[in-house]
Amino acid sequence: MTIRLNRRTALGLGTVATAGTVLGTSGAASAAPGNAEPAPTTPARAARRVAAAYQRETTRAGGNWQAYVSVADPAGAPVVAVADEADRRIEAYSVNKIAVAAAVLDKVDRGLLTLDQQVEVTAAIVVPGGDGIFSLDGAYPSAVTLGHALAALLTVSDDTAVRLCGLVCPAAEINQILRDKGFVNTQVQPVANPNRFFLGTSTPRETHDLLRALVGGTLLSPASTGYVLKLLRSPIAYTDGIRREMSSAQRARIATKAGWYADARHEAGVVFDAAGAPVLTYALFADGQAGADDFGATHPAVAARARLGPRLLAAVDRLTGVGVTHRAAPHRPSNGG
Repeated sequence: MTIRLNRRTALGLGTVATAGTVLGTSGAASAAPGNAEPAPTTPARAARRVAAAYQRETTRAGGNWQAYVSVADPAGAPVVAVADEADRRIEAYSVNKIAVAAAVLDKVDRGLLTLDQQVEVTAAIVVPGGDGIFSLDGAYPSAVTLGHALAALLTVSDDTAVRLCGLVCPAAEINQILRDKGFVNTQVQPVANPNRFFLGTSTPRETHDLLRALVGGTLLSPASTGYVLKLLRSPIAYTDGIRREMSSAQRARIATKAGWYADARHEAGVVFDAAGAPVLTYALFADGQAGADDFGATHPAVAARARLGPRLLAAVDRLTGVGVTHRAAPHRPSNGG
C-alpha cells in the first residue's frame, strides 16, 4: 500500500520519527483493525500507528485538515503523533462549546453560579431550526436549570444552549476566563448584545491542550471536571464521527465533541484506557471536502473520522494512561415504569 505524504504532515510527524519510518509499509504503522499485527506496547509505536492512520484517512477524504494528536507516556511528556498545521487559528464552531462550558463551570467553581439555578427560555432566545432540542419544544416561555442547558450544550450540541450560557456568562467574561487559563486563541466572538456571541476560534494545539488540562484536573474543580466528562462520554453524545463504529463499551472510553458549520467538520476529544486514565488526546479540524450541505454521517470528513476512531482505540489499547482516572458513569437503560 502506498501512502501519500504532504510536506506539512511530514514536518508535524517529525516529533515521532522520520516520515519514512512513520509512514512505511511495514511494521505496526501499516496495520489495520482486524490485521494480525499486535497492538503497540509503547507510546512511540502507538503514535506511529496513529500517524499512519491519520495520513491514510485524511488523504482519502481530501480537503484541508489541521490536527494535533498525542499519546500519553508514563515516562514523561506526551508523544506527539500528529501536528498538522497545529497552530493555525481557525473557526472552531461547536468544538468551542467545551470552552464555553468550562467558562460557565469556572463561575460555578467560584460560587458565582449553581447548576440548579434556572435560566429563562423565551421565544426570542430560541435559535429557529438550529441543532438540539430547544427549537423542538414549541412551548415558551419556559425555564430550565443551568445544568440542563449545559447538558444540552455538550451532548446534542444545542444552539439555543449557547445563548442560555451567555445569559449567565457574557462573551467578554468567557474570553477573559479563557485567557486567564492560558487559552488566548480559544475565544468566542462578541456581538452587539453582550450576552450573545458566535463560537469563535481556536487552534488544534490549544484545543488539545484544553482537553488535557480538563482531564488533568487543572482546568476545573474535580466536580466540574467529572460533570463535563460524564456528558462528553455519555451514550447520547456525538456518535457520527470517532465513536460511530464502536460498541457501547468502547464508546464509553471516548469523550468527544464535534463542531459543524458551512463546509467545516471538526471533532476533538480524549480516549481513556480501561481503567479510565487518559491515554490519547485528539483535535481534528477539517474543511473544504465535498458535500458542504451534508451534515450527516456520509460527509467525507465525518466518514474519515469514523474509520479513524477504531484505529485510534486499537493503537492505544495495550497502553496505560497517565494521570487522574475518570471512570465512565454506568449506563442503565430504562424501559419506563
